[in-house]
Amino acid sequence: MNQAMRSGENTRLIVVISVVATIGGFLFGFDSGVINGTQDGLHQTFRSGEWMQGFEIASMLLGCAIGAFSAGRLADRLGRRNVLIIAAVLFLLSAIGAGAASSSIMFIIARVMGGFAVGAASVISPAYIAEVAPARYRGRLATVQQIAIISGLTVAFLSN
Repeated sequence: MNQAMRSGENTRLIVVISVVATIGGFLFGFDSGVINGTQDGLHQTFRSGEWMQGFEIASMLLGCAIGAFSAGRLADRLGRRNVLIIAAVLFLLSAIGAGAASSSIMFIIARVMGGFAVGAASVISPAYIAEVAPARYRGRLATVQQIAIISGLTVAFLSN
């Protein structure tokens, strides 16, 4: 009998949990990169000046800083899994909000919301993975988060 079976761990479940937790990393990379392909469309849609268009694009980073800063305390109160679920809901609402935005302000609010989700997921996902993964897999599974970020950036640039 192998060691994984003796210790009662379910390796497949741990890998699935880790992969799902890294979706936030993929979305981090994708959301960071996809905005580059929308600059002309943003200008045509909202008729923003250069300064405002720059803020529309960079607003995600504002939310990201807030999300990364507050995610640890939220996770202590609500639990890591619950914070990841909240981040997933914010990712969804952000995508819908940005797509349906009829004004620059609505678009910025949606981007800040998505940035909050990115920041929270980028802090909590690796912690959650490290928490559920056995020591012998921890490094490999935590690396998946970094690969997901780069994959998201790559898909964003290819789709642009």
